[in-house]
Amino acid sequence: MTAPHPYPLARRTGRIAPFHVMQVVARAAALQAAGHPVIHMSIGEPDFTAPAPVVAALERAARAGHTQYSSANGLAALRAAIARDYGQRYGIDVDPARIVVTAGASAALSLACCALVDVGDEVLMTDPGYPCNRHFVAAFDGVPRAVPVGPATRFQMTRAAIDAHWSGATRGALIASPANPTGTSIPFDELMRIVEGVRARGGFTIVDEIYLGLHYAEPTRTALELGEDVIVSNSFSKYFHMTGWRLGWLVVPASLAATFEKLAQNLYICASTLAQHAALACFDDESQAVYRERREEFRRRRDYVVPALNAIGLPVPVTPDGAFYAWVDCSAHSDDSARFADELLERTFVSVVPGMDFGVHEAESHLRISYATSMDRLEEAISRLGRYLGSGRR
Repeated sequence: MTAPHPYPLARRTGRIAPFHVMQVVARAAALQAAGHPVIHMSIGEPDFTAPAPVVAALERAARAGHTQYSSANGLAALRAAIARDYGQRYGIDVDPARIVVTAGASAALSLACCALVDVGDEVLMTDPGYPCNRHFVAAFDGVPRAVPVGPATRFQMTRAAIDAHWSGATRGALIASPANPTGTSIPFDELMRIVEGVRARGGFTIVDEIYLGLHYAEPTRTALELGEDVIVSNSFSKYFHMTGWRLGWLVVPASLAATFEKLAQNLYICASTLAQHAALACFDDESQAVYRERREEFRRRRDYVVPALNAIGLPVPVTPDGAFYAWVDCSAHSDDSARFADELLERTFVSVVPGMDFGVHEAESHLRISYATSMDRLEEAISRLGRYLGSGRR
């Protein structure tokens, strides 16, 4: 029995749901600790870790005593390196003064919502979508307005959806490309139309590009091309394989940089100084070669797992073109994806995430499967799932 709270909680806490994927991960870990051969296809974390030059840079920084606060918007050298990378990778000129280094993309999006969302403001986002996005808005007493999307739009936002769902209370849109949980991207011409539609209404557009480095199409383009008023978030977690280092960034309009710096000073002082020094090595030639090789490995896994899932009766309605997720239709096997995910974990020891974590639109008929694990593990997982689904699930 849960003990009563000693005092009332803020009402906003009731609007923020648990992060169910972490409960799935905990249950899978418990089974694994009990000796069961669990294959983890649930958590959105690369199986790769930071390459050797980044680890060596961390060690040097620690020995040099670089453990004090940095400026709230990050080390000047790191902001300059990020800006240079935009130029080299995407052909875009970004003033380092517009870059705010944050404690991960979560802190970046929280900071953006703090700066832009007032009480009762609506922010449009997709359903399905990354669950924390709606909670970032709710944490600042805004209203996340979920827009149902499906295969016809690659599970992505469109200009037509913006036009149809914008209301007098809408302040802006928070979109992701490539997206979690679907791994799909917004075609760049459509992204341009979305930004134009939001801009015409005086709203803000935040584009989460945390998976942009793991986009498999060429050429890859950043939303920063679409104007200085577009706010972009990114992170060292996914492409750079530094999830636990908690380091990300925002690119904001020059006119708002001082406001974001002021908020960062007060909300978290600065991102980890050691992590920032280490991240400088992410842009070295040796590290970049490692990242390119690993991106191709993720593409290879995608090219295996999507047809394999289709073949065993777990169709992927839209092939992902980025990240390391497949959004799987499980309706042929169950009308309750949460119960079905539990069943698969208990019977096959394959851990997947039910759709309920990502919204309500057709959540009961979908699973998210992460292919951020080795090919041999993916092949074994497909084999287990295929045998179980083909056996009549006794």
